[in-house]
Amino acid sequence: MSQKEDNLIVVLDIGSASTRVLAADLNEGALRYRGHAVMESAGMRKGLIAELGPAAKVVKAANEQTERVARANIDECVVGVGGPHIRGLNTNGGFELGSRMREITREDVRTAVERARAVERPPDREILHLLPRQFIVDDQPGIFDPVGMVGTRLEVDLHIATCSGSALQSTVTCANRAGLEVTEAILESIAAAESTLSADERELGVCLLDIGAHSSDLVVFFEGAVAHTASIPVGGAHFTNDLAVGLQMPVANAEQLKRQYGHAVVTAVPQTAEIEIANPQPQMLRLRVIAEILEPRARELLYFVKESLRQGGVVEALGAGCVLTGGGANLPGMLDVTESQLRVPARTGMPVRLSNMPGELANTGFSTAIGMLLYAHRTRVTRAAENNGLRAKLRAIFASSF
Repeated sequence: MSQKEDNLIVVLDIGSASTRVLAADLNEGALRYRGHAVMESAGMRKGLIAELGPAAKVVKAANEQTERVARANIDECVVGVGGPHIRGLNTNGGFELGSRMREITREDVRTAVERARAVERPPDREILHLLPRQFIVDDQPGIFDPVGMVGTRLEVDLHIATCSGSALQSTVTCANRAGLEVTEAILESIAAAESTLSADERELGVCLLDIGAHSSDLVVFFEGAVAHTASIPVGGAHFTNDLAVGLQMPVANAEQLKRQYGHAVVTAVPQTAEIEIANPQPQMLRLRVIAEILEPRARELLYFVKESLRQGGVVEALGAGCVLTGGGANLPGMLDVTESQLRVPARTGMPVRLSNMPGELANTGFSTAIGMLLYAHRTRVTRAAENNGLRAKLRAIFASSF
């Protein structure tokens, strides 16, 4: 195994059902796949880490497998954060630049953002992302980057994505116990959007719904910026549990039945279609019975999504419709239920392909992990550009002193 590589980016996605580690590096300007591992999660309950020991053991095993594939030492990672504890809010803040117009600097932007983020929040809430929706210079709205412009007042409309501080710390501690230092935490819905949404969709207005095992995270983009984030406490595991209870069978059998024959629309299943199941004795089961159990849960999920959109004031902002991703998006009929409930077009969001990426990663289950790589890479590039700009200014200052 080789030494640690500075250009290697590793992401850790601890889900309720699966734990994923994905590594990539920068090769000729593009992210190149280096290795990955997927393992069944342990120590999880309702989307949160309930037992650190089993969860850390799985993370450590997944990381070691990724190291073998990538042929590199991995001792740090970026983690994803999602689940029912996610909250988002919109706020506004600004300040006077002076009595005379002057040029707006990067420091002015930071000051405006700090003013906007100074809102009261419970002590256990941790800020994940500060996402400017627009800047306003002297009552002129719709500005994406005000640096270099001139004015007397600068304001910002800001979206703040927060999470439970204890839930985030549990994720960090889990990674630490597995021998990994956490360098950054990313909201999973924003990561999934990074790998599945186009620039046009973000501009026109779109809802990205990431359907996980125990919860479904959503993010709404409008005019290129994040307008709403939330989490719905319904996921793929609830569909499976409904089947297990309704058909009186083990959860593992219900999961297999859902994957093979499940459908979220009863009328799309032929009335006479039947299969033979062992439960525990062989018996015939009409496929419509499966759909009759799954459809109410699908409609419940989309009802909660619509309510969240309504509360966020973004129901009418979905010009490009809704994009479904995550493992739960693969259930046939989910797009039909989404379109009927939200009254907008819907599609399945597949992640973009990385250079050298195996075909098995080209599925909705890897949208979040691949998006985390893209997001982490973009933030690294942005920070490097800002640091280079600062160094250039310092060199110019010192040069003018002699």
